[in-house]
Amino acid sequence: MITNTANLLTLFRIIIIPFIVALFYFPGAWAAWTAVGLFVLAAITDFFDGYFARSLNQVSAFGKFLDPIADKLIVTVTLFLLVAFDRLEGLWIIPALIILVREILIAGLREFLGPYNIKVPVSKLAKWKTTVQLVVISFLIAGEYGNEVIPFANEIGHFGLLVAMVLTVMTGWNYLKTGLQAIQNMDNV
Repeated sequence: MITNTANLLTLFRIIIIPFIVALFYFPGAWAAWTAVGLFVLAAITDFFDGYFARSLNQVSAFGKFLDPIADKLIVTVTLFLLVAFDRLEGLWIIPALIILVREILIAGLREFLGPYNIKVPVSKLAKWKTTVQLVVISFLIAGEYGNEVIPFANEIGHFGLLVAMVLTVMTGWNYLKTGLQAIQNMDNV
């Protein structure tokens, strides 16, 4: 069912993205902190959609399809915004690019394997990767206003992005190995 609680939370995560985008175009602390608040709210729904899906027996094909897409959309759109609005500059753009490349690669791998009914399930480490990405990005959205509330917020965000990048590479490599093995098995048949 598309309209169960879990799926509505996932849809909310997608619907909130344009509001976060719009807030980047407004100057001032209020816009930055409102964007942080909306992003954190969206990140919290990532936990609760899975919780409700399992606890209320609301696991659905629609949810399995949309949940990872919602995660990728909010992370990739926000990373683009951080670069476009100079909240990620210089070498700090590299971890963001690596995260984006991994997300596209794994999405493509899943899309390729789908018609063959080969699944690449989400690992526990990948769930941690998403959590770290969401927390780190929250620090970065605040930009120059983050340090006013949390000392070294930008530094926490930047170095946290390195941790997220490492987790991203590790989980991407694991998925890629699994996918390439499946592809090799198809060639051997």
